[in-house]
Amino acid sequence: MAENNYKIVIIGGGAAGITVAASLLRHNAGKQFDITVIDPASEHYYQPAFTLVGGGCFNFEKTKRSMKSLIPKGAKWLQEAATNINPEDNTVSLSNNTDIEYDYLVVCPGLALDWSATEGLAETIGKNGVCSNYSPDYVQYTWECLQKIKSGDTLFFCQPPLPFKCPGAPQKIAYLSADYLKQKKLLESCDLHFATSGPKMFGLDYFAISLAKVADRYGIEKNFHHHLIKVDGDSKTATFELMGGDNQGEIVEFTFDMLHATPVQRTPAFLHNTDLINEAGYVEVHQNSLQQLKYPNIFGLGDVTTTPNSKSAAAVRKQSPTVVQNIKNMIDGKAVEESYNGYGSCPLTTSRSTVMMAEFMYGGVITPTMPYIAKPRVESKLMWRAKKFGLPILYWDYMLKGYEKFFEPKLNYKD
Repeated sequence: MAENNYKIVIIGGGAAGITVAASLLRHNAGKQFDITVIDPASEHYYQPAFTLVGGGCFNFEKTKRSMKSLIPKGAKWLQEAATNINPEDNTVSLSNNTDIEYDYLVVCPGLALDWSATEGLAETIGKNGVCSNYSPDYVQYTWECLQKIKSGDTLFFCQPPLPFKCPGAPQKIAYLSADYLKQKKLLESCDLHFATSGPKMFGLDYFAISLAKVADRYGIEKNFHHHLIKVDGDSKTATFELMGGDNQGEIVEFTFDMLHATPVQRTPAFLHNTDLINEAGYVEVHQNSLQQLKYPNIFGLGDVTTTPNSKSAAAVRKQSPTVVQNIKNMIDGKAVEESYNGYGSCPLTTSRSTVMMAEFMYGGVITPTMPYIAKPRVESKLMWRAKKFGLPILYWDYMLKGYEKFFEPKLNYKD
């Protein structure tokens, strides 16, 4: 290891990778770190806005910027894909058949969308009324489908088993769609379903109870324990397996006019050849320090890790300072800090003008940042403006620039 020239390699140029790179450089002005970001993509997307795009509330073009424009000054960008990690010799193999050495490695490549995991979905996504807000390739089609809904149509919004990123997104689009149909005076004549593999509307009862009331207000039928296993786009038929209750294992079919699908999501294949992962393919890290359990000079954050938190950009914002500080601590010969508490946030769009801001940490503890402005499970017009206008600014101009200080969530909140 060269003196005062620590090679830090970051796999992934998404929210996590760019934020960590920018924060490291901001801490040390680039004098001590030789930082390389590995990512083959030419464009970077602000994915939290995809739900709004699909609901017709946000301009798709404003969700993307070139990767080149976001790589922080002082870091290098290799526009290649990682093909393997070799932790014993501290190298990462790339798609151009070269290896790059590291002193410290940050693994945050995000999750891959596996359309083929649901029978028929890959063949019909983007047509036949089958849409998804989870991909920039299809998110605009969601809005196209919604605008074509007519009286008497049936709409399904499907949520698979966890883990997947932004767990609230499948029901966010359900509420945006319902409110749109209400405005068009079509809601009462249409049949809306929220089909979730889980037993309730949200993982935490604190929010699940309130969200059930939102669904009831729109007349959305709650199909619990329903796991989408097959889509026939030509016949517009959706097949579900019942995942619990008295009829567990039963297969049921419904016809639809519009179906919003959430694809199965997996960690990238290159991780599966390494011993960094658990049986499910996720990078094993300490849930508070984010240090890989076997190799101390490797850290992971974002959607690919085993941390039991909600997979979201908000979680990344709180994970990044932990990773950055711990890399600095290791360089300085200090102990790593166990400072990440599992914070995550899910701005639940309950209408085209209101948001229920769900914030929580490990153990399901409710941790609102600004409860004096809007209580956590109250639908707020101010939080809608924060979601639509404030959070994109926070993302592009603050988080991705490496700034870390922000209002701290309240850890002992009671309402």
